[in-house]
Amino acid sequence: MDMTIDEVDLAGVGVGPFNLSIAALADEVPELRTRFFERRERFAWHPGLMFEGSRMQTSFLKDLVTAVSPTNPHSFLNYLVSHGRFYSFLATEQAAIGRLEFADYLSWVASQLESLRFADEVRELRVGRRGFELIHDRGRTRAQSVVLGTGRVPNVPACAAKYLGPRCFHAIDTLSRKLDLRGSSVAVVGGGQTGAEIVLELLRGTWGEPARLSWVSRRLNFEPLDESPFANHLFTPGFMAMFHRLEAPRRASLLERHKLAGDGISLSTLRALHDRAYELDVSGSALRLELLPARELLDLRGSGGFELGLRNQLDETHERITADWVILCTGLREQLPSCVEPLLGSLELDDRQQPLVGRSFELRRRRHGGERLYIVNGGRSTHGIAESQLSLMAWRSAVILNDVIGRPRFDVGRERELIRWQADPSWVPQSEAC
Repeated sequence: MDMTIDEVDLAGVGVGPFNLSIAALADEVPELRTRFFERRERFAWHPGLMFEGSRMQTSFLKDLVTAVSPTNPHSFLNYLVSHGRFYSFLATEQAAIGRLEFADYLSWVASQLESLRFADEVRELRVGRRGFELIHDRGRTRAQSVVLGTGRVPNVPACAAKYLGPRCFHAIDTLSRKLDLRGSSVAVVGGGQTGAEIVLELLRGTWGEPARLSWVSRRLNFEPLDESPFANHLFTPGFMAMFHRLEAPRRASLLERHKLAGDGISLSTLRALHDRAYELDVSGSALRLELLPARELLDLRGSGGFELGLRNQLDETHERITADWVILCTGLREQLPSCVEPLLGSLELDDRQQPLVGRSFELRRRRHGGERLYIVNGGRSTHGIAESQLSLMAWRSAVILNDVIGRPRFDVGRERELIRWQADPSWVPQSEAC
């Protein structure tokens, strides 16, 4: 192994869409030396969930760069032109595009950036005499600033962890599995977009028609994503700045209230699912479909098959269902990569023992010598629902790069907010509220 010590200004750990956005914007700043490390051999974005026909929940204009640098060559529009699909794309009149096409766009950008290093995992990140030192598979790299972008990891209910295997698994890698579900009973746990897409594929017989399909969700119903115009203003720099200034309990309350603005089911998916369920009913299909909203998974037992213990949140009753297969569509959770273990003792934590993230997406540390450690997709509790979404990806990348460079290289404050989130400081109340 070559232990050559390389020196850069900014190093990235992980190459998902968020660090790819930083790399794409940094590509137009020639004086900034960057290097991004990824353990996988090539770029891939949730390949296990790329169902045919699945669509994005955000506009194609919310790509890697356009929001802060519309002339950057790594934009989605330039991707369309480069592939000879500009006019054909316009003819489709799509605002939200297919996930397969967006994934291809991301891979196209990754193929053009010389700063990316694939098949080169960062094993350890520590503080040296001149900033950070990254020990990775191909050597060592020094950097004054580091951004963590390894993404979130599958969230597996505690009661299901010991049963993970060929017949009980998290949905994140569904398409990589060779499934034959003909005549089986299948339980899908989770009522978000992924759960809906898995159920739709099951109803379409993608892996053979099951005998029984049970869809379990904690949510009170199978609820649509709130894509109304004013809900979309929660995904703006102005609201994120306001959210970050709030006290932790108020932030937690708002995250719950805003859940459906970022974590609901696309209306088109709900319609397709409902239509397919109705068609099966009309045709007299033998498939037995059980829709079970407002159910909390309390326990899971396995011996040959599986038995799921549920609590009905509407009337507080309990029930048990059986299944040959369990597919967990239970989302993703934040987790720091193992390489930062040497730095854990210096991180500032909140009451839930989660790292505190500053306004410029830096991890707050009790002691440091001027080196800066940033994180993307790791500050939902401090920055709001937009932090884990693509909507503010390019803007966040620009904020981080401005902070690294030490000057406003990208204009991140030009957006005129339609909604005024803060009180007018010049107004003085004359009496108590009526």
